[in-house]
Amino acid sequence: MHQDTCPAKVKVAVIGASGYSGEELVKLLLLHPQVDLTALTSRQYEGKSLGEVFPKFANLPGAKELSFIAPDTDKILELAELAFLALPHGVAAEFAAPLCAGGCLVIDLSADFRIHDPVVYKEFYGADHPAPELLEQAVYGLPEWRRDAIKQAKLIASPGCYPTSILLPCLPLIKEDLIQPSTIIANSLSGVSGAGRKADIPYLYVECNESVRPYGVPKHRHLSEIEQEISLAAGCKTVIQFTPHLIPVNRGILTTLTMAPSEKAMANNHAASIIEQVDACLKKAYENEPFVRLLGAKGLPDTKHVVGTNNIEIAFRYDERTGRLIVMSAEDNLVKGASGQAIQSMNILRGFPETTGLML
Repeated sequence: MHQDTCPAKVKVAVIGASGYSGEELVKLLLLHPQVDLTALTSRQYEGKSLGEVFPKFANLPGAKELSFIAPDTDKILELAELAFLALPHGVAAEFAAPLCAGGCLVIDLSADFRIHDPVVYKEFYGADHPAPELLEQAVYGLPEWRRDAIKQAKLIASPGCYPTSILLPCLPLIKEDLIQPSTIIANSLSGVSGAGRKADIPYLYVECNESVRPYGVPKHRHLSEIEQEISLAAGCKTVIQFTPHLIPVNRGILTTLTMAPSEKAMANNHAASIIEQVDACLKKAYENEPFVRLLGAKGLPDTKHVVGTNNIEIAFRYDERTGRLIVMSAEDNLVKGASGQAIQSMNILRGFPETTGLML
């Protein structure tokens, strides 16, 4: 007898739905054909309708029935089987623990469960980990590299925006032993939305407009998860140099990485050979990935081609003069770097086609 194999819709809550990542999540989930968005939480907007807070979503399917509620875990457990946490670090764990205990699947967009070692978490985030008992079960949700683990996960730690822009270009080259991981220098430029929806003086229009500046130097918090994942890929503890910059655009990240080729890559001591090896490595890793656009050794990434999408562009060059490899990427910090990547993990977890609701 024929059986319908289409998975049932999943009842979803977004906790912290009023921030930039939360707003993007709400839009994507309202348009997702396999999602029933049942709960939105915000202390600030409790009792207000979705259309009042975000008028541009008012006519999307299901929007008229949605109003913001207080972030109460018992209520969320009644309404949803899967919850996205779009909350600041430290706060997210307060909700993850009772939700996981109540049988809810959790996808956390904060940094609370990305770091395996609570000592490292304290070093970079300045406080003891709020739920260390959950660290062992959390899966680092980089879909292109963690699909099998994501399928079985109860708690997914969705990667940060900067780490996504650095790890996706680097991991295949590290795995194939084509670069020396300890020589990686990462410089990233991010739109102001990466700082979150807050009224801090450094992020006001007059402060950011016509201004480009570094910040978080030399130890940005995202460095902890970047080095963790690079070390796992390299098979040894590795530290890198990472400098983020704020640029006067709303959204988008452009990352430029420089690194030394490995002895294996340099075996023929010929530029063409290095280019061929790097190109083959990236194609092997990503040629069939729906959200990775490879530009090879001739194209250049551009944020205008990825903003509003779940795509990441990756290109590279080999500089014969310095003997270093230059690898570049571009992504939307709110989609591939946050909400879109989290939904990509949800699709894998629930058995939906991975591109569902993300072909923007």
